[in-house]
Amino acid sequence: MIRLSLLAVSGRGPRRSCARVLAAAISMARLAAIPVMTHCSPSIASKPLGNLLCFQPCLMATASMDVEAGRKGSDRKGFYQELILAYKTLGVVFGGLVTSPLYVYPSMNLTNPTEEDYLGLYSIMFWTLTLIGVVKYICIALNADDHGEGGTFAMYSLLCQHANISILPSKKIYTEEEQGSTAPARAVVPRRPSKLRSFIERSLTARRLLLMTAILGMCMLIGDGILTPAISVMSAIDGLRGPFPSVSKPTVEALSAAILIGLFLLQKYGTSKVSFMFSPIMAAWTFTTPVIGVYSIWRYYPGIFKAISPHYVVRFFVANQKRGWQLLGGTVLCITGAEAMFADLGHFSKRSIQIAFLSGVYPSLVLTYAGQTAYLITHAGDFADGFYKFVPRPVYWPMFAIATAAAIVASQSLISATFSVVKQSVALDYFPRVTVVHTSRSKEGEVYSPETNYLLMLLCVGAVVGFGDGKDIGNAFGVVVVMVMLITTVLLSLVMLIIWGTHSALVALYLVPFLLLEGTYVSAVCTKIVKGGWLPFAVSLVLALVMFGWYYGRQRKAEYEMANKVTLERLGELVVGAHRVPGLCLFYNSMQLIQEEEQVGWLTPVLAHYIRNVRSLHRVTVFLTLRYLLVAKVDAKDRVAVRRLGPRGVYACTVQYGYADPLREEEEDGLAELVVRALREHVEEEDEAAQEVEEAREAGVVHVRGKTRFHVTGDTGFFDRVLLGFYEILHGACRSALPALGIPLQQRVEIGMLYKA
Repeated sequence: MIRLSLLAVSGRGPRRSCARVLAAAISMARLAAIPVMTHCSPSIASKPLGNLLCFQPCLMATASMDVEAGRKGSDRKGFYQELILAYKTLGVVFGGLVTSPLYVYPSMNLTNPTEEDYLGLYSIMFWTLTLIGVVKYICIALNADDHGEGGTFAMYSLLCQHANISILPSKKIYTEEEQGSTAPARAVVPRRPSKLRSFIERSLTARRLLLMTAILGMCMLIGDGILTPAISVMSAIDGLRGPFPSVSKPTVEALSAAILIGLFLLQKYGTSKVSFMFSPIMAAWTFTTPVIGVYSIWRYYPGIFKAISPHYVVRFFVANQKRGWQLLGGTVLCITGAEAMFADLGHFSKRSIQIAFLSGVYPSLVLTYAGQTAYLITHAGDFADGFYKFVPRPVYWPMFAIATAAAIVASQSLISATFSVVKQSVALDYFPRVTVVHTSRSKEGEVYSPETNYLLMLLCVGAVVGFGDGKDIGNAFGVVVVMVMLITTVLLSLVMLIIWGTHSALVALYLVPFLLLEGTYVSAVCTKIVKGGWLPFAVSLVLALVMFGWYYGRQRKAEYEMANKVTLERLGELVVGAHRVPGLCLFYNSMQLIQEEEQVGWLTPVLAHYIRNVRSLHRVTVFLTLRYLLVAKVDAKDRVAVRRLGPRGVYACTVQYGYADPLREEEEDGLAELVVRALREHVEEEDEAAQEVEEAREAGVVHVRGKTRFHVTGDTGFFDRVLLGFYEILHGACRSALPALGIPLQQRVEIGMLYKA
């Protein structure tokens, strides 16, 4: 420690010199990480303040200046990091949105369009981009994140944290206060529960409807992820048929399928590496298409921006009536990929997405559509190839290359979003277990699922081969786009009312216009169902059926285990008759033994089945419960809780995870080392128990898990026979939970048991 003893100094010159000396000494001490103590001599304290200098204010001022400088440096560094992230979002988040000019006009079934028609269509697209893109997603939806995670399932999780609306009895709602969070993403207003919240909490039907809405939104997003790559790549490759009319449709299909297969094979390298490769391509697209748009405006129709006036929308519908309403099914494609801004939030950050959209993507789309429309006003019949025809001949081939590369990249936004929502649903036990790989050590939201990736690849290639035409895929595509947005609007309104405490009048000011806008779009795209829109609906229904069947089976298992639980008293009786063998056993228990700092007295019935048949128990046995909480991430200090149970060497341990937390621990021995460290801390004051834990650890670790199945008999009802049979098929096909934890094969033991249905 450096002790600075200060003497009385009078006069301006010496005061300044001493101040500089003290500031220099403190700065040197701070650089050397040495504590500093200041001391004023008694003589200074007795002097008038006008003639004397006490250096404590000087020290405080210097420290304050350093802190302020550090804060500015940190803010500057943080801003640069956000700019880098914003650049990377171009390659992942905005691909589908910014490449929409490739297929919007070609997807419209126009008949002898006039100048007024084109002005009205541009006005509709401008206000759709502004209201849905800027107002809804950038200004409102991005604030409804759950610890940095976005999407419909994240909003459902957020609602469950602040209201008793979950129908998951095995999932405890984990709040900000319990986790010890210092500040939520947005202030939560403490207030008396609203009538809407009370109604949803009381009504099981309302809670189930809310859950099904969230599930449907997730399934629709996956359907969107199937069609986005197909329509983007096909629309770009179709540009070959302009200069080369001899290129056939089968050739376009084959090239598109080959490109899609290559794209999906790149996914295993992770979002960061993919975005690093893709962002330059999307940046080139984002900033070259508006340049061509400006040129087209100047050359063909300089007054195009008068169409920004909303009265052109009114004139369009008055003139076209039913035909104008049907054309909305094509204009809605201008906002394709907007949901990815919210769903991909876990891969990036709110601020980076806002910067990229407002400074690059939005102006680019407004200018590109304006240029396309200006060209089409003077070339009314070229709408079937509305993008490549408006590109000047000298730059056709460079733009074709950029467009093809950008269309490939455009697929990434919904692919990454699909990985995120599948990971969330698996963690919350609504979906059969699939492999989820964390591809980044610094960004836990970056995930990759091989099974999901290859299934998407097969469906995308199937869509290309099956439809064979970009216009037909556009018919299917528009249905899911607007349905996902409508579900987001409804859930976002509930977040405003229940969590943010927004006044109902302000919520109505948001909800009514967007319900009218998106509801009108939904009514228009529903006419496309017979023309191809059935595909995403079919995919969504199949996925919803899988999720419902899986959840029903998991709930029936939980009910059986509750009815046949092993109490702590029964555990004592079983342990007395069991032979204790050396080693550490982690016995996975699906029931909660530790809750709110208290012990809950039951264990899984597999335990009694195990001891009765094996008649032995390891010297140190830990009944381990993995809890997937309805939050994105759990603080490290709240991750593990340990309690001693009655018999010697028997403990209960709970390891808590949020749906965005990785399951694999960073320690060499993974989960076992995490539990052993918690045991050491729990028994550190008991020498005998601590030694017992160490000896058991050295003797070896074994992970025991129950492998249970339903025994369906003739007495089982028809509904249960169908759903539980479907669950058993899913359960047999999905991966075991133990490999997902990174547990070595030689340490795993599974005990089979039949549950009576």
